[in-house]
Amino acid sequence: MGHRKQSAPRHGSLAFIPRARARRLVARIRYWPIEERGEPKVLGFAGYKAGMTHALVLDNRDFSNTRGKEIQVPITVLETPPLKVLAVRAYTATQNGITSLTEIWMEKIPEQISRKISTLKSAKFKNTTDDLAKIRDKIVDVRLVVCTQPWLSGFGKKTPEVFELALSGDLDKKVDFAMTLLGKELFASEVLKEGQFVDVFAVTKGKGWASTIKRFGVRIMSRKSNKTRRGIATMGAKSPNNVMYTVPRAGQLGFWQRVVRNLLVLKIGSKGSEVNVSGGFLRYGEVKSNYVLLMGSAPGPAKRLVRIRVSARKGEMVEDKLRISGISLESKQGV
Repeated sequence: MGHRKQSAPRHGSLAFIPRARARRLVARIRYWPIEERGEPKVLGFAGYKAGMTHALVLDNRDFSNTRGKEIQVPITVLETPPLKVLAVRAYTATQNGITSLTEIWMEKIPEQISRKISTLKSAKFKNTTDDLAKIRDKIVDVRLVVCTQPWLSGFGKKTPEVFELALSGDLDKKVDFAMTLLGKELFASEVLKEGQFVDVFAVTKGKGWASTIKRFGVRIMSRKSNKTRRGIATMGAKSPNNVMYTVPRAGQLGFWQRVVRNLLVLKIGSKGSEVNVSGGFLRYGEVKSNYVLLMGSAPGPAKRLVRIRVSARKGEMVEDKLRISGISLESKQGV
């Protein structure tokens, strides 16, 4: 009886199942690296992906093969207009986990929020800071409800995104810290530091319906194969007549939520002219607000919201070990 002697590992990871479209454009963050000690701090931020370019960096990292040399690295440009802190949300513990206990909203909510949440126009919020003090013994966590301000960025978007940001530190200090931020703007420079590692969350570029060849990278069958070439030879046994979920099938490609861990924050700036490439970024335009430069690539196309979280698998700070000596501002047209 003949048998195949070659090694053939499966094509396509089983870690990403189901391969279905993301439910919403704003990526979800299901875990926050909360520390219950120390001073309170915000654990995340968000920005819009403008595009990519490259930079020349002087590498002074310990144990690096290119230590002391100037290297070229790819960088992602995120435009990060300040976030607006709309509300403070308090959580309490239940048998099924934590659940929202109460919310305290700012008095003058920006007009653009009605584009996202139309009911906020007529809403009347009664909870105050005094009400929060009465139920402080029931509170187990406090988070910020923030919105983006895309009208301050380089592309013509008016509808903001609304999402939560977690806080780290002692609980009593977190409550007071959150109340001091209510109604104020939150800047990237207040949350992130140069030389810090972060995790980024975003929804990837959607590519629609794709075959097994493009979706899983399986081998194209030989020229003399029967019936089909751009597909798999068999989908399973005749009996039992069932197709396993592990079998490569055609379907949705892209528009999936993905996370990239431990990207390095190379630079945080406020002058877009420092990073604007000639002719502007493709399908985006020019950066007009604050920006963050990340070493490496982030998921998603231009204009996609990229959420940033303090690294959960903490990497060593490399502050002053990677110094930018130049940023390429060459046009990306036709690249």
